[in-house]
Amino acid sequence: MQMSESINWAWAILFARLVLGLIFFMAGVYKVFQMGPLEHAHTFFLPFSDTFLPVWSLWAMGVVIPFVELIAGGMVIVGFRTRDALVALGFVLTVVTFGHLLKEPLYEFHTHVIPRLILVLFILFMPRETDRFSIDHLLTGRQGQERINPS
Repeated sequence: MQMSESINWAWAILFARLVLGLIFFMAGVYKVFQMGPLEHAHTFFLPFSDTFLPVWSLWAMGVVIPFVELIAGGMVIVGFRTRDALVALGFVLTVVTFGHLLKEPLYEFHTHVIPRLILVLFILFMPRETDRFSIDHLLTGRQGQERINPS
């Protein structure tokens, strides 16, 4: 890969990370600090108590997901343990998809789930070394230098 292509990929990944991370981080900020995790669970998850899902699982997911969005979104923004954060956010999208389909089997995903999923997949499919504007890249570079020049 030529240097100009490499830097273009780095910028593309950075912008994808920033947009995706901000979407989830800001949702987490709102759900944790303004709405509150218990209210989030009550508003968005307890309406599913008339399904086969146990109520305890609705409370658990409803309270945990805002923190996952907040933490994983922040991690994606700065590029720290990006793959782990993306996997966590992929599970959040899966839970959201399952929930919507449980209530509305023909739910339209094109406005909410699909754009986020595309960004998750794009970043996951990019070679890690092309994400040059990230903490992961800085840490990988330092680890590589330590192996070359052990102290």
